[in-house]
Amino acid sequence: MSLSEPESSRSPEGYLKVENVSKRFGRFKALDNVSFTSNRGELLCILGPSGCGKTTLLRAVAGLDRQDGGRVLLDGCDVSHLPVSRRNVGIVFQSYALFPNLTASRNIAYGLRTRGLGKSRVTERVEELLTLVGLQGHDRKYPAQLSGGQQQRVALARAIAPSPSLLLLDEPLSALDAQVRARLRMEIRSLQQRLGVTTLMVTHDQEEALAMADRILVMDKGRVLQAGTPDEIYSRPACPFVASFIGSMNFIRDAVKEAPRVFRKGNLRLVVEEYDPVPEGSQAILAIRPEDILIGGNGEGSGNLLPAEVRRLEYRGANYRVEMNLILEDTETALIEADVTAERVRGLRIGEKTRIHVDLPTNRLLVYAA
Repeated sequence: MSLSEPESSRSPEGYLKVENVSKRFGRFKALDNVSFTSNRGELLCILGPSGCGKTTLLRAVAGLDRQDGGRVLLDGCDVSHLPVSRRNVGIVFQSYALFPNLTASRNIAYGLRTRGLGKSRVTERVEELLTLVGLQGHDRKYPAQLSGGQQQRVALARAIAPSPSLLLLDEPLSALDAQVRARLRMEIRSLQQRLGVTTLMVTHDQEEALAMADRILVMDKGRVLQAGTPDEIYSRPACPFVASFIGSMNFIRDAVKEAPRVFRKGNLRLVVEEYDPVPEGSQAILAIRPEDILIGGNGEGSGNLLPAEVRRLEYRGANYRVEMNLILEDTETALIEADVTAERVRGLRIGEKTRIHVDLPTNRLLVYAA
C-alpha cells in the first residue's frame, strides 16, 4: 500500500466503535458507560481536563488496559478481549518511549523487524518514513542527539511503520515548547490526511484539538459530554462546562425568564434570538464569547445595549482583553470580558473606570438551564 493512499476503499462509516465502555480503579469510576464512533480516515480528538478519563479510554481502545464492561469494535470486529499485539494499532506515547540505545532508523525499524520483514524491505520502508517525517540525514542519530520535535517525529514514524489500521496519540505534543508544538501539530495533521489512517488523539489542549480534529469528544468525570465538529463544539457548546472549557466564555447567572426569548437580570432586560427550552419564571444561565461582545456601539438592531464600567485592560498585541462590570442596579454588577482591537481601544480612549456601553448581540447569546 502506498503511503499516500487510504487504507481501504470500503465504507468509512463507524470504523471504530466504542460501546458502553466502563472502567473502575477500586472505588473510582474512570469511565462511565462511554460510547462513540469514529469514521474511517477521521482524526477524532478526545479532549478534557486532567483526570477526566481520556487516557484510560485510549488505553482501553489500544488493549493496554482491559475494560470492565462494554465493547471495542474495529472495522466491525470485536477486539475487546484481544491483546494490543493483535489489534493492528500504532501508538505514540506522551513520553515518546524511544529506545535510547538505538538510532533513529533502528527505532523506526524495530516494529518492522518483529513482523519478519526482509532486510531490504525494512531499509526501504525506513528511508521512506524518514523522508515522510522530514528527518533525512538524522538516521544515525540517537534520541539524546535529537530535539524534542525530532524525537516526536521518530516516534510517529515508528508507530506508522507497520501501516496500522488505527493510530493512537496520547498527548503527543505536550512535552514541546509552544512554537514547536504549533508547527508540529499541522505537520501531524497533514501526514494523517495523506495516510488516510483513522486516528484517535488525546489532549487537554483545546487549541490543539480545534486546529487538528475532524471531530472532538469533550469528556469530564469519565463521561462524554458532547461530540461534534470543532465549530459545533465551539459555537454551540452543549452545557456550561463545555462552554467554559473550550475557549473563554462569559456567564450571566441567575437570569430569570420573563417572556419567550426575554430574560431579566437586575434592572437589565436581555433578549435572545434562538428558541430556548427554559420555562418562564425559571432561572437560567446566559453565555457569550468575549469576541462576540461589541464595545461602544449605538445599539442599532440590538435589544441588548447595556451600561458598563471598565475594570482592567490586558494588552495582547493586536487586541485587548477588556474586563468590565455590567451595571445591573445601584449596588449590583456582573463581570464580563470582551476582546477588543487595540485600534478601537485607542479610538474610544478606553481606560480603567471608563463608562461605556456594550452590545450583547441577540444571535450570540446562549441559554442554559440554571
